[in-house]
Amino acid sequence: MKYLVPLFFFLGFSQLALAQTNIKEQFPVFPECRTADVSQQEPCFYNQLQGFIYDNFKVPEVVTEKKYKGNVIALFEVDTTGAFKILYTDAAYPELIDETKRVFSQLPKVEPSKYAGKPTYSKYSVKIAIPLVKPSPFGAAAVVENATKNNTIDPKSESKEYETIVYKKFDNPQFKSYLNVPFTHNNYGQFDASMNQVGTNNHTASKPYSYVEVARYYDVAGEYKKNMLQKSSWFGRKIWNENTVAIQGEQYWFTMNPIFDFRLGKDFSSEVVDNTFVNTRGIQIQGGLGEQLNFSTSIFESQGRFADYYNAYAESMAPSGGNPAIIPGIGIAKEFKTDAYDFPSAEANLTYVPNKMINLQLGYGRNFIGDGYRSLLTSDAASPYPYFKINTTFWKIKYTNTYMWLKDVRDVVTVDGTYATKYMANHYLSWNASKRLNIGLFESVIWTNSNDRGFDLNFVNPIIFYRTVEFASSSRSGNATLGFSSKYKWNSKVNLYGQFLLDEFSLGDMKGGQQSWKNKFGYQVGAKYYDAFKIKNLLLQAEYNHVRPYVYSHSRSITNYAHNNQSMGHLWGANFKEFVAIGRYYKGRWFADAKLVYGIKGFDFEKSADPIANPIANSNYGGDIYREYDVERYSDTGVKVGQGNKTNIMIADLQAGYVVNPTMNLKVFGNLIYRNFDPTKEVVSETLNVNKSSTTWFSIGLRSDLFNWYYDF
Repeated sequence: MKYLVPLFFFLGFSQLALAQTNIKEQFPVFPECRTADVSQQEPCFYNQLQGFIYDNFKVPEVVTEKKYKGNVIALFEVDTTGAFKILYTDAAYPELIDETKRVFSQLPKVEPSKYAGKPTYSKYSVKIAIPLVKPSPFGAAAVVENATKNNTIDPKSESKEYETIVYKKFDNPQFKSYLNVPFTHNNYGQFDASMNQVGTNNHTASKPYSYVEVARYYDVAGEYKKNMLQKSSWFGRKIWNENTVAIQGEQYWFTMNPIFDFRLGKDFSSEVVDNTFVNTRGIQIQGGLGEQLNFSTSIFESQGRFADYYNAYAESMAPSGGNPAIIPGIGIAKEFKTDAYDFPSAEANLTYVPNKMINLQLGYGRNFIGDGYRSLLTSDAASPYPYFKINTTFWKIKYTNTYMWLKDVRDVVTVDGTYATKYMANHYLSWNASKRLNIGLFESVIWTNSNDRGFDLNFVNPIIFYRTVEFASSSRSGNATLGFSSKYKWNSKVNLYGQFLLDEFSLGDMKGGQQSWKNKFGYQVGAKYYDAFKIKNLLLQAEYNHVRPYVYSHSRSITNYAHNNQSMGHLWGANFKEFVAIGRYYKGRWFADAKLVYGIKGFDFEKSADPIANPIANSNYGGDIYREYDVERYSDTGVKVGQGNKTNIMIADLQAGYVVNPTMNLKVFGNLIYRNFDPTKEVVSETLNVNKSSTTWFSIGLRSDLFNWYYDF
């Protein structure tokens, strides 16, 4: 049953495609071809066209004098009246292009192409050999002769079909496609101001965006052309401006680019390693088939070693099976040369748009809901995962449904070397209540394969209330959450935004005023200032996040709000408060970012060998979302943020760089991170390094910027 949803989707799509192919298209008909058999109308059409071209085409003198031998490729259209029109011509001399246009302008009108019996526009291509070659005669005798041969193939004959395939000049169709724009905070900051002007009717919380969504407010193609470098050589264009491989034809296109992430750095506080590095090689393929179907896939092969605090955090999430770590946001890592990691990864997305209101996506990657730097509802801090997404946009509403397949990789749930699977479904309704105010409603539910439940079809319905369904279909085996978001455009330069997450609905405890542990909620408030202080392309942002203890956790740890030992909400988990200040500046291809994070988080203490003698040490203070909230809970009342081993965290992050090639987001950059981690009591937990530490980490590199790397743990 768990495969029915994607199966129905693809069966429906294939039936639609078959239905379309059963409707035959009739070629345009010259008067000389009216008596030809239907199966011979195509070759007759091309034969008459080639004959007309041969009789009327005059090879320019400059071409004759240089004894040029080659071909002219012409892409043309026959409209509903039967008139010919040149759309594109590829030739070695401009004189050949002019002559081709002249000849086509003299063609007589023909009976137009028909589709399902009705006249329609049709596009074709033809190759003109230079010097001219007289076409073979075509007539009734030839038709009779072909019929009597019983499809016998002459070994010396050649079809002309392959030679008629025409490649158009690549004009970056991805910038106006339904392909997803790679989501990084740095990239999205360039067009954030344009999409958040007062009066726009878009929905910026549901990410990633498609190029079509962005292009309505920000001229992606125009900015690309404006920032192009003047490079005449093929090598220069490919390095600085263009896709490595780019092919475009009639109703199709695709690109292929290498992926690089080469970084070298130094953790000046480390006594363990001399340097840090990342060595990533990969490939990205993107394309479109018609206007409705787009696809993208990226494959990464990486090795790396990071600053000590980052390595310790990665190893604290080590999965079952002996692998040493999980790289945050990437996935499971193998050991590499005893002191580094090998972490392959992949992402993919297939988008089908049956009409302008519905967007269907089958992907393997990450999603994000919110207008801030963080998201309490759904963030991109966890590893990629399979998902199916439905975006429905109409009037002042965008409704997003996402169905996800997640993993729990801990030893306690791993059976026969196979990780446990859990499922997540959420929906997000975004409504533009006015030209300034946006309101969003969010609901999510997570469940596992208890009692062979599989992917529960109760949650497939995109317009159902998950919390009610979960209550009716199980007995506390699922974890449902509710959320609210809002954005208010003070003006076109200042936006205010916020989120509220409710993980436990107990009205009596919330009104009781005793700070019950059941008050499981978190909230976010923030503001953005575009073109700050009248400096064009300067974005300033301030944000505060507050998440109470035990949020994202559950009575069964497998149904917590996490994937691959990483939170699907805020990457700090729970039991914290955090302030973030960000500045971003762009000028042409140059960019600079500055970020300051200051927060307080409560960690659990190191577990005691004697829990009876030392119960406080073993208590669950609500910061570890993988601990069941009913087991060893510290207190039922008086619960507050920072309880447990209260730790002050301060992270400053500076980055500056230059976009080498905008088509693949290839950037050269320098990065300086300072981190101070100051727990009230220095302990070493079984699950997380909470020793007092101070880190200064410098890196330089060349990177294809396709997803967010987070270092502020």
